[in-house]
Amino acid sequence: MRRRFIPLALPEFDEGEPDLTPRPASASATVLSQIMEIEHANNAGNVHGGTILRLVDGAAGIAAIKHARRRVVTAAIDEMSFLAPVFIGDVLTVRAMVNDAHRSSMEIGVRVDVETLPDGKHHHVASAHLVYVALDREGRPAPVAPVIAETPQEIRRQAQARVRREQRLLRKAALEEAGGGSGKQA
Repeated sequence: MRRRFIPLALPEFDEGEPDLTPRPASASATVLSQIMEIEHANNAGNVHGGTILRLVDGAAGIAAIKHARRRVVTAAIDEMSFLAPVFIGDVLTVRAMVNDAHRSSMEIGVRVDVETLPDGKHHHVASAHLVYVALDREGRPAPVAPVIAETPQEIRRQAQARVRREQRLLRKAALEEAGGGSGKQA
């Protein structure tokens, strides 16, 4: 049974036709910072991966909204790599940017760094790639503007995003061929 879509916020994003003018990747750049406190810790004393994932999804969602200029939903977490532990007292900084866009979907790249206090050392602790889909007023997929990659880093990220998209599509086709489904678990 499909649930009814209930618009709760951002009604001004749904007014009129969407602006599909290509936008630079940098226009979606988003930075969130938060100090990690005791409520963020797991039973091992490290910051819980779910806490980091929530901040990653939040920053990526903001980047996707900035690019699409409309409501978006998380469609997939293509990859989430935890590279080093995060501890209570670390300042966590999450940076997100749209790497590429297709008809209604966008891939957002996210980098997570910490600054340890009081010494001020910086460490890369996690990276992720998420896929978002823009929604129209009725909650259906809506078109988004193309991404303009301007710097060598943005061009590299866009090319890599296209490889990841192709891999997702190949995996979906292979899973459907193997068992008649998209690989989604019941």
